[in-house]
Amino acid sequence: MVRLPLTPAEVARGRRLGALLRRARGQRSMLGTALAAGLSPETLRKIESGRVATPAFPTIAVLADVLGLSLDAVWSEINQSDGAIAVPDPGERLAS
Repeated sequence: MVRLPLTPAEVARGRRLGALLRRARGQRSMLGTALAAGLSPETLRKIESGRVATPAFPTIAVLADVLGLSLDAVWSEINQSDGAIAVPDPGERLAS
């Protein structure tokens, strides 16, 4: 199967996703977060760095759950075009 090159918008969205996940992870270790999500630390590192700009939906969903983010909040943040990234307060969870 041939994969089409990513569009600039997809690359930018991947970078916003990575930044959101890094900020949401805060002081948690990458290893602990990755293991809690059932991912390898290398996969999480690639997602956070934007090298994997379009991770599979189940991967995003499990990371959002581990980090206490709603999927609505993730979707809203990664689709912002101004680059501003606001992580919701960990104590405030939106319904997903």
